[in-house]
Amino acid sequence: MKIALIAHDNKKADMVAFVMKRMEFFKREDVFLYATGTTGRLIEEALDQPVVKLLSGPLGGDQQIGAMIATGDIDMIFFFFDPMEAQPHDSDIKALLRLAVAWNLPMACDRTTAD
Repeated sequence: MKIALIAHDNKKADMVAFVMKRMEFFKREDVFLYATGTTGRLIEEALDQPVVKLLSGPLGGDQQIGAMIATGDIDMIFFFFDPMEAQPHDSDIKALLRLAVAWNLPMACDRTTAD
């Protein structure tokens, strides 16, 4: 299973806490993790296992994950976005969310849904 992990700055701690709570799942041999920039580094450190780190979201990481969705290279997305903070790459975020829905991927955007 190929999983994308994305978290805005104010949600990175929530993402790491979620991943640590579900460590047994995320450390399975059949789970491959992909993440944008800093989120990937934080998760890699927390799990002590490799994460494929893409560019940060504003520098194209969201678009990289979108391309992976379109080519069938992502099976599930955990995208903890901050609804209260304006993002300079908002159009990229909307495109990523649109692709996830268009390709009917399971996606969670907060800890409650992710759990």
